Parts: sequence; C-alpha cells; structure tokens
Amino acid sequence: MARVTLLGTKGGPAIYPTENLRLPASSLLEMGAQAVVVDCGLGVTRGIVNAGHSLKSLSTIVITHLHSDHYLELGPLLHTAWTAGLQTPVAIWGPKGIDTYWQAFLTSMAFDINLRIEDEGRVDLASLVTIHELAEGEIMLGDLSMRSILNCHPPIEESYALRFSDGSKSIVLSGDTAPFQAFNAFADGADVLVHEAMMSEGVERLAARVGNGARLKEHLFASHTDASDVGRLAKDCQVQVLALNHLVPVDDTLITDETWTEAVRSAGYDGDLHIGQDGLVIDF
Repeated sequence: MARVTLLGTKGGPAIYPTENLRLPASSLLEMGAQAVVVDCGLGVTRGIVNAGHSLKSLSTIVITHLHSDHYLELGPLLHTAWTAGLQTPVAIWGPKGIDTYWQAFLTSMAFDINLRIEDEGRVDLASLVTIHELAEGEIMLGDLSMRSILNCHPPIEESYALRFSDGSKSIVLSGDTAPFQAFNAFADGADVLVHEAMMSEGVERLAARVGNGARLKEHLFASHTDASDVGRLAKDCQVQVLALNHLVPVDDTLITDETWTEAVRSAGYDGDLHIGQDGLVIDF
C-alpha cells in the first residue's frame, strides 16, 4: 500500500477568510511500513488526526526548508503527540537550523513539559526526538529510501526536493522551487509527482492587494513554478499522477480548479491530475 495525503495545500503563511480554506504546506506519506510527515505548516496536527493517523505513531518528520509555512507547527505537533501518548522515538530531518528551532521550542515550553513529566509521569519529550541534518544524497528510513536534492528557492540556499521509493513505487515532492535543470532527471518516471504550483496571472492581482506587493511579486516569480511549467515537466518526466500543491494564490476567486487544470493540460500533460485540496488522498 502506498498513499500520500495532502494535509495542507496553501502556499505561504498567511490565512484569510475564504470559502474553501486551505492551510499551509504539509503532507503525510504512507509507504510499506513507514509513515513520513513532510513539512509542518500551520494545521498539520489536525490534518494528521483528520487523516485517521495516530499521533502516537509519529516516527519520521522531514522539513524541506525553513520558511515558516513549512515548519511553524513542528514543535506543537510533537508536543501534542507527546500529550496524546507518544513514547517512541521520532527522527526529524531538516536543513541546518532546525535544531535551533527545536531547542528554542523546548525552552519556551519548559514549564509545561517539566510539570507534565513530574505531575503526569511522562517520559521526557526531549529524549524522544533526534535531529538529523538533511543533505543531498540518499538515506534509508527503514525499508523506504529517501533521496534529496537541493532545489531552487531563493533567497533560501538550503531547500530540498525529495524522492521516496519502496523498491516498487516512487513519489517525488518538489518542495518550494522555481524550475531547475536537475529536477527532470530526479523526477523521471515517478509514479506520483506532488509539485508546487503558481498561477502567474493571480500573482499580479495578489501583489496589488498587499502592502509589500512589488517585493512579494519579485520573490514569487524568482522562487516558484508556474502551473503550465509544472504540466510541461510532468509530461517530460512521464509521471503517471500529478498533484498540484502549495498553490499560489489560493484566495483569488478568478482562479478555480478548472483554471489550474487548463494550465496543466495546455502544456501537454494528459495523465491523472489532482488539484490540491486539504485532506486529498492519493493511493498509488
């Protein structure tokens, strides 16, 4: 059994009232005997529970890069899992600096953590968590292989795309990235590609709505991938299933699922296509 659940599909950290509210980036990958949480944007804890996955069984978390919408809820997720009965080790893989975040979170929650250890007889939360520095290359998570390559997400230099394989199935998660040459070979032949997507026409309107619009627009065009380019890439890599994720923007009423679909199809991709929705489950 292989399955990916898109827990949060919104690009960026801000949340505004919308009819179809999406929360920031996080995914749950289940392959073989492994369950891996990729990114921990706001809402990840509720998303995992809504997906029917026990917080007590958390074992592996991967953070692709240190933008807040990808790791803001890492500490609260682990703390909540701990209060729900987590007693087994959790490995966190992330870029340099994720250990600083974790130690600062433990410090900020020291009163509560120490109180619960003494008053409720819990194991020390810090003793359950091991931080590993993510780098380019391949590692084994049990019987699941995880390959990592640096993608293109300026100004952040350490941002990763991931490819998971159990020997028979493979899935690629792009992370936040602009198009870059090495990605085609990295994603080639994957059963599923989960790729961030931007609608350029919406970026212009987004920039007009926010106070720092010119700088924001510059960042988005330099650091993300237009949906049509995602479609072209998926076609070239011959992936069987494509899911658009980390959608930018998501609060533009002129951009619908049909708009995203048309952009991808116009680039020639004719495989199975999913437009990211929080809670979307893809079996493969």
